Amino acid sequence: MEEFLYTYNGAGFELPTVGVEDAKLVIIGVPFDGTASYRPGSRFGPGLIRQASLNLESYVIDYDVDLAGVPLADAGDIAIVAGDARRTAERVRETVEDLKRINPDALPIILGGEHSMTLGAVEALRPASYVVFDAHLDLRDSYEDNPYSHACVARRIHELGIREAMFGIRSGTREEVDYAARNGVTWVHARNYSFDRFMEAVEDLPEPLYLSVDVDVFDVSLVPSTGTPEAGGLGFWDVVTAIEWLLGEKEIVGFDVMETAGSYLGDPTAVTAAKLLFYFMAAYASR
Repeated sequence: MEEFLYTYNGAGFELPTVGVEDAKLVIIGVPFDGTASYRPGSRFGPGLIRQASLNLESYVIDYDVDLAGVPLADAGDIAIVAGDARRTAERVRETVEDLKRINPDALPIILGGEHSMTLGAVEALRPASYVVFDAHLDLRDSYEDNPYSHACVARRIHELGIREAMFGIRSGTREEVDYAARNGVTWVHARNYSFDRFMEAVEDLPEPLYLSVDVDVFDVSLVPSTGTPEAGGLGFWDVVTAIEWLLGEKEIVGFDVMETAGSYLGDPTAVTAAKLLFYFMAAYASR
């Protein structure tokens, strides 16, 4: 398997894997939580998701797909720069760029780790649109004197000239709401979310798309260990149904599951993230 400058091998998936050069899907973990503002721990996310996957069947009955037969590679985890979100995101960018050089047809899947790391993958892939499921707007210009905080990731992505649509939102400052209104950022509050509203918001977005899921978008009972939990979130099937539609109707160039955390094997947050990952990979393979 090709080796990347900034990744190292940790605990891998139980699923059979292939070399990066032969894969259709490539996992990259980012164990970083250096700008955590409430509860740290998402640095354990990539490992927790891999561990939770041990409890999941490789056969996903909804799509009649056995992930054991899908060309999947696990490139390991990024070797982070402790406490430095910008430099670590640059390592994510360079790793994804390296992946696309080795295998242009592979779809990168980022496991986090805090949401600030999505910026690196988006910088590498340069999608036309960014679709995110999240409890928070993440449109601050700076937070705690850091413009690369997890609370600023959507702002930095928008400044790249990328269209944005956000779903499951239920937290943000007045300044963030004003920024969204002035700059054409579409967002749908969790209490107003429906599949019809989702389709209306994304059907005219330019392609390709990058799809990001911050697990705090879910009802807090599904993700009790995530770093910035918010009550009143979406259901698991709300997000899965949206993913299915996007994979059927739009070109997706990258996917991530971020802000997974926990302290024990089988933590519900990791179980939710791992199951979502399996659904994404199986739905992608079933197209």
